[in-house]
Amino acid sequence: MIVVTGAAGFIGSNLATRLNLDGYRDLILVDDFSRDDKVPNLARIAFTDKVHRDVFHEWLKMNHRMVQFVFHLGARTDTAEMNREVFDRLNLNYSKEVWKICAEFGIPLVYASSAATYGLGENGFSDYTDPEILKPLNPYGESKNEFDKWVLKQNQKPSFWAGLKFFNVYGPNEYHKGRMASVVFHAFNQIKETGRMKLFRSHKPGCRDGEQKRDFIIIYDVVDVMCFMMDNRRDSGIYNLGTGNARSFLDLAGNTFRAMGRKVQIDFTDTPFDIRDNYQYFTQSSTGKLRLAGYNSGFTSLEDGIDNYVKKFLLPGKYN
Repeated sequence: MIVVTGAAGFIGSNLATRLNLDGYRDLILVDDFSRDDKVPNLARIAFTDKVHRDVFHEWLKMNHRMVQFVFHLGARTDTAEMNREVFDRLNLNYSKEVWKICAEFGIPLVYASSAATYGLGENGFSDYTDPEILKPLNPYGESKNEFDKWVLKQNQKPSFWAGLKFFNVYGPNEYHKGRMASVVFHAFNQIKETGRMKLFRSHKPGCRDGEQKRDFIIIYDVVDVMCFMMDNRRDSGIYNLGTGNARSFLDLAGNTFRAMGRKVQIDFTDTPFDIRDNYQYFTQSSTGKLRLAGYNSGFTSLEDGIDNYVKKFLLPGKYN
């Protein structure tokens, strides 16, 4: 029996789908299941039971003997949310309880951290970096970093554990995320509606407009790494999960236009003053630690990832 928390969400539903494809159908799906817009994400997933997140801790204590692995992906992920109490409850303290139960009963655990822990990147993007010196830019990133810090101080640990720092993930099943959906998703919809795309101007010397860069990774590669962690359980620790290859917003926009068969039409607009000081001009995952753990598969290029996502899902209107 494999548990997936956040199972109705973007990453969780893709993971559950992949587990089904790999022959795992005895799944326990954990979420609040109250949002109708997430229902399609679970429509084609085979599972044993659904457990509401509010009772999951007690469920896990009572059923731990049947659980072989826990993927803890459930979290509040809105980077614009400023209420720290929300993140303390749903991200930090909730995750601590999951960890404690897995540690007590020897259940292996993979949990979702975030590249948001790196802040502006002033200390780089290495997963060997001590979380104590990182400076996240918002309460969401802080909640993820606080949990990483707490984890590294624990004497009692699950039999295997891995915290995965997701970089900029895109792909099917994110249609419900609103403003928190990927840049690819928003680019597609903007181009579809207007025939053009707006990008932020650069306000940083030495960086041209549209040359701000992110490490964009397609969801299929993300779930591949998670399944690798479950199957191998080699080295516990915190790992980056990105491609290791930063690409510009101009690259992303151009590839989206081409996948849609449209002429590239880009307009630049000033970055709003309220986010300008904390705007990230560059993120790029270091992948050496993941490679040392034995993960040898390549990562999908931005060109191939966008082409697949746009042509197989977004253009046909199949968001999952």
